[in-house]
Amino acid sequence: MSVEFCGLRLAHPVINGSGTFDAIAARRVFGEQLIQGFPFSAYVSKTITLEPRDGNPPPRLWEPGSGLINSIGLPNKGLAGYLAHDLPELARISADVGASLDCDPPPLITNVMGSSADHFAALVDACDERAEIAAIELNVSCPNVQTGLDIGADPRALQQVVARARERTAKPLIVKLTPNTADVPSCARAAEAGGADAVSLINTLRAMALAPARPGRPPQPWLGGRTGGLSGPAIRAVALAQVAAVAERVAIPVVGMGGVQCARHARELLDVGATLIAVGTESFRDPAVGRAIAAELGLLSAS
Repeated sequence: MSVEFCGLRLAHPVINGSGTFDAIAARRVFGEQLIQGFPFSAYVSKTITLEPRDGNPPPRLWEPGSGLINSIGLPNKGLAGYLAHDLPELARISADVGASLDCDPPPLITNVMGSSADHFAALVDACDERAEIAAIELNVSCPNVQTGLDIGADPRALQQVVARARERTAKPLIVKLTPNTADVPSCARAAEAGGADAVSLINTLRAMALAPARPGRPPQPWLGGRTGGLSGPAIRAVALAQVAAVAERVAIPVVGMGGVQCARHARELLDVGATLIAVGTESFRDPAVGRAIAAELGLLSAS
């Protein structure tokens, strides 16, 4: 089940979706159990921004019938805090996994987000200097500070952002596309034209939940950030369609994600053109599910 991805050799095709698996917290809770059964062949960090972020006000989660709406708001320590504190811990976890399993350490992929090409350039410059970082994922779902539109929804702006990042690093560049636009394949083509080594999709779908109405008061948004991102089983069919459409339009690898709960769901994304599979929301229910999916995929491939 080993796979070549952007020059990286991975033990199997299952990785985590950014922000859905906190390896540092998991080690505190599970200790050596995490190291001996690490669920993913590569680890993607939560999104890192230039400055620290507290995230959105609570409440931050709503569970509809078949998924999860989150309005977490990308809380993080900022670039300096990540490089000083989180990255060394993640590198130790990766090294310990490699030593425990007698294999290459899982590569570390740092996910970064900015609201302009300058922001992305600064983030990529800093990541390029750190040998612990094997690849960089650009989260382009943030509104552009000049246009107010998601950078990833505007093919021309997206190509410019990726090209600016491309000239600043030789590390593999993955572009995490937004699904909240009319023509995702055109955005994928723009990322490829800008120099991306791979694209990943789908990110969460924009969604809203209303709090129960009270007498004399109309329903109000439940989430502190008003809207959030829908993930989980509810978006699986959308993910399958978008991954298939993008894989037909680009020559670079595609990381497929969205509602993956078992090996059959992962196999479907691979069948329509994905090279890797990312598991997100299901890891909240079962932190070891990535390992189970990888093992079952191996059995499916062998048969």
